[in-house]
Amino acid sequence: MARITVHSDIELDSPALVEGLPGLGLVGKIAADHLVSSLDMEYYGAVRCNGLPQVTVYRADSSELMPPVRLYATEDGSLVVLQSDIPVSPQTTEGFAECVTDWVVSNDVTPLYVTGLPSEKDADVPDLYGVATGDGLSLLDEAGIVPPPEGGLVSGPTGALLAEASDQGVTSVGLIAEASKQFPDPEAARSVLEYGVEPLADVEVDTDDLVDQAEDIREARERLAERMQQAEGDESSQAQPLRMFQ
Repeated sequence: MARITVHSDIELDSPALVEGLPGLGLVGKIAADHLVSSLDMEYYGAVRCNGLPQVTVYRADSSELMPPVRLYATEDGSLVVLQSDIPVSPQTTEGFAECVTDWVVSNDVTPLYVTGLPSEKDADVPDLYGVATGDGLSLLDEAGIVPPPEGGLVSGPTGALLAEASDQGVTSVGLIAEASKQFPDPEAARSVLEYGVEPLADVEVDTDDLVDQAEDIREARERLAERMQQAEGDESSQAQPLRMFQ
């Protein structure tokens, strides 16, 4: 049975929800994980929606089992994060999106859905764009978040969540950050947090750790590129993405 089971005494106060499903550049997941850690958020509930595999996860040096998709909340109930250790199957996104959206509506939640836009640029501060449903357009205007410069589509479970929000007339925001197609992108996650989550959710987030991660990953990418250039044999294969969001 599709459900979200609450395991906390925290009372939600019309919170913003930051979605952290794995996707391109792991932008949403990195942002969500950082929020949970840096704000010392409390485990709030288990997400048991249709489309999620019946598995459990555990952490290093801990015997405690946890659901793979979880909700965390701040002590004052003003912010909720959906943290996920697994992807959602494309074949089951509809049921998952319905389950999450029903919970969003019943708890007066404003969801911020996060996705990455494939980019070839290596900017220190990746561009962030916004799309919206319901009254989300006014939230974007107030936060100074601009629309994407080109048309496209949002695919995968995040796209399904936005589509379900649109169908139900729910106010939601989609945060689209330019991100690496090949590597985890903490720089893109930092843009989401600083220029998206902070103004929209009225929260302050220390992103210094993400800056350090970005520098380490950039150095690793450069070393990999050098090794590929020095390798003998055929040129490395590559694929060009369609002009769409992933």
